[in-house]
Amino acid sequence: MSVVYFDASRLFLRGARSSPTGIDRVVFAYARWLSERRGVSLIPVWSRLGYLSRLPMRRFQELVEITSGERREAGPPPGEATWNALIGALRRPAAAGRAVRPLPRPLGREAAGVAGAVAAALAAPRALRLQPGALFVNVNHYGLEHPLLLSRLARAGVRPVVLIHDLIPLEFPEFCSPGGGPRHERRIIACLNHAWRLITNSQATATALTGFAASRGLALPICVTAPLGIEAAFLDRAGGPTGAAPYFVCVGTIEPRKNLGFLLALWRRLDERLGEATPPLVLIGRRGWENEAVVDQLERSPSVLRHVHEVAGLGDRQVASLIAGAAALLSPSFAEGYNLPVIEALALGTPVIASDIPVHRELATGARLIDPLDGPAWMEAICAAAASRPAVDRLEPPTWRAHFGIVESALDGAVGP
Repeated sequence: MSVVYFDASRLFLRGARSSPTGIDRVVFAYARWLSERRGVSLIPVWSRLGYLSRLPMRRFQELVEITSGERREAGPPPGEATWNALIGALRRPAAAGRAVRPLPRPLGREAAGVAGAVAAALAAPRALRLQPGALFVNVNHYGLEHPLLLSRLARAGVRPVVLIHDLIPLEFPEFCSPGGGPRHERRIIACLNHAWRLITNSQATATALTGFAASRGLALPICVTAPLGIEAAFLDRAGGPTGAAPYFVCVGTIEPRKNLGFLLALWRRLDERLGEATPPLVLIGRRGWENEAVVDQLERSPSVLRHVHEVAGLGDRQVASLIAGAAALLSPSFAEGYNLPVIEALALGTPVIASDIPVHRELATGARLIDPLDGPAWMEAICAAAASRPAVDRLEPPTWRAHFGIVESALDGAVGP
């Protein structure tokens, strides 16, 4: 029986959300995979001050079920009020009202109960006695910045396995929260020094990691690249919302590296040219950090308030429907480690207009790639897609089964049969 300590810190701290972020999805996928492995004794843990503590398995399973959609509460589905408001707005002319903004949505009774139990579990962690030969699997970066965590595990005979999502805080610290660069540097150095296996989500991330290791004179542990899978909702051929005029979507946390200030400037220019004929833009995602200028535009710019909708808390099928019906998905990001929404859109057969950056060149086969600051080229592409949605071949998407096949081989049978 293989013992696997699975870092569930992010899952517990973020609670029972109906619309997980990209990293959340990875945590859920690994939690499901490890839970289903025969011959694996899975122990959910979280790290604090470089030490691991055991988390209650029952609460771990409840969080995975609720947030991954395997278990639904009675009553309206997640995000229904937001969905109805958005679909109604997409069917109205721009002059008929203001654009949609996020609606407060309290946790359901069951999710709130789990959240309370999670808080209690984190407040009273249970000590963990490390077993030599066990694996420690961390796919959320949480706690790795503490300089003693991985070294303590390695000295105890535990084999750390870490998925590196990106090196953006090191390459583009200006797009991250203050202190994010040094914190991520500590994580990466600890992984290079003490990890047994490393996993990257793209060759672009692997190249950045290799370059960083070389710049510090550090050896690279055995490292494999395993593209992330997408969820079932994005594999269906269901269409988009009916009755809506051509619209565009942009999916992801609202944060500086997403280049949304540029996108909103384009929509102001479109409003100058087209007025009420300006196609709606739907931003799908929560507000992140360091976003004052973008938030000011979302809340105060007259043209943005007419044409740009901002929604959060939608379920996977609602997001998939919006992407499927869009004239194009837009992703003008300055930097990405993977970019699941671009892959999801291409899998649904939706045109993608994206920034010309390494990971998009690697993974976004069939997308139109444009320099992230080339305003005229973006305007031309958006106007052309609004006039006539381009035909694209569906991308054969990467799957979680393929991802875990690569990971399983790299772990040399350490996660059982």
